[in-house]
Amino acid sequence: MAELLKDMYNYESLHEIAKRIQSVYHPFQVDEFLKSTMDQSWDDLELKARVRKISSNLGRYLPADYGDALAILDQVVSTCSSGFFGILFPDFVEVYGQDEKNWNLSIKALERYTPYSSSEFAVRPFIINQEERMMAQMYAWSKHESEHVRRLASEGCRPQLPWAQALTKFKKDPAPILPILEQLKADPSPYVRKSVANNLNDISKTHPERIAKLAKDWYGKNKDTDWIVKHGCRTLLKKGDREVLAIFGYQNADCIAVNDFLLDKTTVAMGEDLCFSFYILTDEATKVRLEYAVDYVKASGKRSRKIFQISELSLNKNEKKFYSKKLSFADLTTRKHYPGTHAITLIVNGAERCNADFELTENNM
Repeated sequence: MAELLKDMYNYESLHEIAKRIQSVYHPFQVDEFLKSTMDQSWDDLELKARVRKISSNLGRYLPADYGDALAILDQVVSTCSSGFFGILFPDFVEVYGQDEKNWNLSIKALERYTPYSSSEFAVRPFIINQEERMMAQMYAWSKHESEHVRRLASEGCRPQLPWAQALTKFKKDPAPILPILEQLKADPSPYVRKSVANNLNDISKTHPERIAKLAKDWYGKNKDTDWIVKHGCRTLLKKGDREVLAIFGYQNADCIAVNDFLLDKTTVAMGEDLCFSFYILTDEATKVRLEYAVDYVKASGKRSRKIFQISELSLNKNEKKFYSKKLSFADLTTRKHYPGTHAITLIVNGAERCNADFELTENNM
């Protein structure tokens, strides 16, 4: 069984971090730090709660002066950045560095620490508490020479960053984010461009019309920006947004015929595979985006749709293409299957074209 991420923070790893701190700050009480961190509640804590307990406890054993504590962590961070360990340092800043008197120290520390393990979570309370000031800082970071700092400018203000504190105001109005994304829309670093695309995708979930307009304005001028726009519109493309589909040339579905859409069986036992196949044929040259949707039965008996991409391609006039796909019904850590009537639907350029029901049954073996 794969090790849980939270279990990377164990006695051995924390002891190693504590010893490294002690090597540059001799009064650091290694045993007391470990005992107070890994107390009776430790086993019940999940990943982020463990990180917070560690960083909070560091403040008990480092110097009381915040600047002095950072000076010690600065000497250790580069040796403790493997895996998730580096996230402890930005989290320390989040816990102890939000007072006005510490603002400049904290901003500089977040900038220093982000190359080792992103400060994307730690910047969010700074945004919430002092939005205008912090977003000005994020914009300044978007022009930084380091790709890690430029990525922080985008990733840290994502409205729906996974595992992170919500930026509720930006869900309602993403306007403060847009100058940063504009600055980074043709960034030379793929690491940064992916973050910009993910930020756009977050915004598209609450403001689809805004991202559709931005995509239309940005697309077709720079190949790196085009990738950002396409990836940033992935949710809208899956939803079949006609305006967004048209930006990428997938507006014409009427000229595309679907023939011989077939399932290899109508009853599938859990753990088995279901295969389906079809032909597409177009009577004029066109671009084609093919997807299929599966309406899975949930534990409640209701159905929930999941969309999968098959292909994006260009077809010549009268060109015919055959597809065969296999769908597994083995349980995964991310999906558990339940018996009942499921459905599969073929989607061509955002339009539903063919569908079929099938029964998923218990495996009686």
